[in-house]
Amino acid sequence: MSQQSIGYLLWDVSRLVRKRYQEEEGLIGITLCQGKALAQIDRNQGIRQVELAELLEIKPMTLVRTIDSLVEEGLVERRRDPNDRRAHQIFLTPEARPQLEQLRAVSDEVWSGILEGIPDKDIEQFMSTLKRIHKNLA
Repeated sequence: MSQQSIGYLLWDVSRLVRKRYQEEEGLIGITLCQGKALAQIDRNQGIRQVELAELLEIKPMTLVRTIDSLVEEGLVERRRDPNDRRAHQIFLTPEARPQLEQLRAVSDEVWSGILEGIPDKDIEQFMSTLKRIHKNLA
């Protein structure tokens, strides 16, 4: 397999996974972008908006609208960054926990279907390879 084919497959699998999530009915009331933002904020409490936009690979102005909607729903709060008056940090509120639990349940269901029929040892090897690629890129 050529390196170009590996790159294409990684990209296309990622596209198809996003599509599968968008089709998932369990995400009623939350967009894929909001769900990804909540998951990243959960992993990085106090993350600055600009850093979150980079992680999500979206433009900062797009993120502002997403964060505004999450603030309106009471799921996140903005706080001034104590080290930079111009920046805001983002934190989850306790009300976000049920949404995160729903996201995790949907994610488990989606990935169960995606990985159906693949032996555990193959999944473990694949994860090991992906972690190595991730490390090489980081």
